[in-house]
Amino acid sequence: MTRDVLLKLTLCGGIALLGGCSSVMSHTGGKEGTWPGTHASAAMIGDKETNWGTRSLVILDMPFTAVLDTLLLPWDLYRADSSVKSRVEKSEKEAETINAVIPPARLPTDS
Repeated sequence: MTRDVLLKLTLCGGIALLGGCSSVMSHTGGKEGTWPGTHASAAMIGDKETNWGTRSLVILDMPFTAVLDTLLLPWDLYRADSSVKSRVEKSEKEAETINAVIPPARLPTDS
């Protein structure tokens, strides 16, 4: 009896540790918003280029990813984004603001 319970706990714990791969991968990069792993998994399932083997693993992993994304929701709402992508986007937005204020140069007219 005790052996069966320990075996089930070990098996469930191992599956839980291996699950949530999409959530872990998406949380190691820049800020992707809320539930980034779940969004990535849904995109992979819906993508025509994803093969059946990968799609089946993503389908098995998706419930664990959703749970882990839900547990990490306060962190997603709190953390500041300091990824290279976000810094470049911020710099480009600031450059657009500056360029919008500067009037275009006049071209010489031929008279």
